Amino acid sequence: MALSYNARRRWALIILLIGLPLYIVVALNVVALFDRPGILLELLIYLGLGILWAIPFRFIFKGIGQAEPDAEKK
Repeated sequence: MALSYNARRRWALIILLIGLPLYIVVALNVVALFDRPGILLELLIYLGLGILWAIPFRFIFKGIGQAEPDAEKK
């Protein structure tokens, strides 16, 4: 089932305002469970986790910044 443009915008807002901060807290707590690695490895871990959260939500964020496709042109 395809989501409408407005539904995708609402879900994107919910994901960014609620889901992303929760993901950040969980990611920080999981990384804190292990001994601190070298700075470059730690940077790579955080970069990987920063990209990993967005992969399942690609279809929701795709085209959100553009004008609504069904909007009437004035």
